[in-house]
Amino acid sequence: MMSPPTHDLLVIGGGINGAGIARDAAGRGLDVVLCEAGDLAGATSSASSKLIHGGLRYLEHLEFSLVRKALAEREVLLSIAPHIAWPMRFVLPHVPGLRSRWMIRAGLFLYDHLARRAVIPGSSQIRLDQQGLAGVLSSELRYGFSYWDCWVDDARLVVLNVRAAADRGASILTRTRVESAKPENGVWRVTCREEATGTTSELAARVIINAAGPWADRVLADLLRHRDRLTSKPPSLRLVKGSHIVVSRIAAIEDALILQNNDGRVVFVLPYEQNFSLIGTTDVPFAGDPGSAAASEEEIHYLLDVVGRQLAHPPRREDVVHSFAGVRPLYEEDTGKSASSASRDYFLLTTEEEGLPPIVSVFGGKITTYRQLSETVIDGLARWFPALPEAWTASVPLPGGDLPTGGFSAFAADLVARLPGLPARDLHSLARRHGTLAWSVLDGATDVADLGRQYGPGLFEREVVYLRDREWARTAEDILWRRTKCGLHMTPAERIAAAETLGAEACAV
Repeated sequence: MMSPPTHDLLVIGGGINGAGIARDAAGRGLDVVLCEAGDLAGATSSASSKLIHGGLRYLEHLEFSLVRKALAEREVLLSIAPHIAWPMRFVLPHVPGLRSRWMIRAGLFLYDHLARRAVIPGSSQIRLDQQGLAGVLSSELRYGFSYWDCWVDDARLVVLNVRAAADRGASILTRTRVESAKPENGVWRVTCREEATGTTSELAARVIINAAGPWADRVLADLLRHRDRLTSKPPSLRLVKGSHIVVSRIAAIEDALILQNNDGRVVFVLPYEQNFSLIGTTDVPFAGDPGSAAASEEEIHYLLDVVGRQLAHPPRREDVVHSFAGVRPLYEEDTGKSASSASRDYFLLTTEEEGLPPIVSVFGGKITTYRQLSETVIDGLARWFPALPEAWTASVPLPGGDLPTGGFSAFAADLVARLPGLPARDLHSLARRHGTLAWSVLDGATDVADLGRQYGPGLFEREVVYLRDREWARTAEDILWRRTKCGLHMTPAERIAAAETLGAEACAV
């Protein structure tokens, strides 16, 4: 039997860590194949709070190193992905009886100074009745603080990293599961199964990167199942579900809010998709299949209760138009910690048993530090790939991120001005999703008729074809909720109609 092709790296997992690792590795000249059992960003990486943030509350748990790394990374991600990431102002009301004002002020001072800031403003103490929030917050809340973090489209961040990896030669296999792997002549011989057809194929890899997120411990156990004895015990993950709800935009709240709760946690209220507010998140221990996670009624009422005690006119249960949940894989040595105090930092485990090719497993982490994590993983491969070039991802924009002078606003305005026959709102949305690649998506279109069928607000056939051909979209869910958020803007009837047609159209390759 002919031997399968041998790659330098097999990356298992198409979430943010797998995507970032594939991009970094491919850009350093390694032969990479990425294998994802479902869709890119199909689980945790599309169910975050959509924030690039240092983690203000992590300072209470003395995680200064994690906060410093995350704060420094904010400016890097703004520079390489300015079309899908931007600064966002947060207002933190002071609640009497909870964290004291001096404690919050001290924490914000550290937040401002733990890492260099060039673009992101600093914090300040404010009067809430003088910040456009009079009548919006409870009358008991008079003082507060403002500070800045950043927003990001999490699912698009994943897809653009994978697109960048593919542009540099990586092979991307979505909806393809790693069925088995065994060591043979110093490499891993891997069998993969393609979901749609059930066909299997084989490949070989010198190193496996296990970036399977909440499935990482199970994947590692499967990779090592043929070993009778191991010198070190693989760690297990602690799975924690975080749920969010979406409501119609809460009136007069243009900034983000970070609300303290009496259980010590905080809840974000974030501007979302022009017309909505995103409220989250929870921290609930989880057992079961991470792919089936959903917001429970208990979690929905928890979030509504927190905002209900601090907003003058809070949303009610019937105002919730959408909800989603993701499972965070937390690595921790102290299993006695609460879910909210468990570290969000990452841990890398390199498995090198006798006669076993290397496996690098990623445990934990957060979306803000994915690029640093990826760089650390690839730097660590120098022992097997001694001619490895230096790190590069901090200075090269993601696809579409090479905006002209003036940044996103100037680019979007120019796009609208040059295409007067297309709706300005839709062009702005295209620019937000694709940056300078919006020109490739439009592919010469100058009026609405050129865009083809319209599936709902802001989603046309021309973009669907691009998402299928260039971004590995295969189903209506991929398109409506991950590559875009157009599903949120559709009526139920529009979503059903789109699913009936996109399900077939998007699977045609």
